[in-house]
Amino acid sequence: MGLIDWRLYLVTSGHGPSTVAAAAAAAAAGAGVVQVRAKHLLAGDLLDLVLAVAEAVEAVAPATRVLVDDRADVARAARRRGAAVHGVHLGQADLPVAEARELLGPEAVVGLTAGTLEHVRAADARTGRSRPDYLGSGPFRPTPTKDVGRPPVGLAGYPLRAAATDLPVIAIGDVTLADIPLLSTTGIAGVAVVREIMGAPDPGAAAASCLRQWRRRDVSVEPRSRRPPTPVARPAGPPA
Repeated sequence: MGLIDWRLYLVTSGHGPSTVAAAAAAAAAGAGVVQVRAKHLLAGDLLDLVLAVAEAVEAVAPATRVLVDDRADVARAARRRGAAVHGVHLGQADLPVAEARELLGPEAVVGLTAGTLEHVRAADARTGRSRPDYLGSGPFRPTPTKDVGRPPVGLAGYPLRAAATDLPVIAIGDVTLADIPLLSTTGIAGVAVVREIMGAPDPGAAAASCLRQWRRRDVSVEPRSRRPPTPVARPAGPPA
């Protein structure tokens, strides 16, 4: 059994060699999760990108989980090819969690977007195969990378979300380096970062800086006790 380090969750942007290199650099610097997100790509091109990212990440950081945004079918195709792809992140309107598990196997990591407190509570009430492994909640602030049509959560919104569930909650939505110390005191398990790493001249150094900011001792808010990371076994592969 392995443990997932949720503190720094990279969401990729772009689709070329620089995207693959940035993902690998962030993983090597300690990012515990890399989500491959490229909504503009067709399935075949997305599969190629996922395979390249998974290979590059596994070479430098075998413990880092590689997830696919939205496309459980692409994640399954990658896993059937033997790639170190561990699961999928789903939106509220995507394939149901239980169906994603059916495709990917019982050991897959399946995350769910829960942008409102009601979504968090509803996810927490789920049981069995319908229960996600973690929740992405945001936006922290409005972001140009994804218009979700919801008001921002803000710093004050995350303690309520973290208290409403035992699932790891990941803050997402234009999170910057300067935001991480205070966000890390709200009870969440980690932060999802896009531009702070993907747009950096040195993605590895940017990822290392983000991790250093987690739970800094000079922040002005008293930290809450943090739940331990969620145990997740490394996938043995999807069902035939």
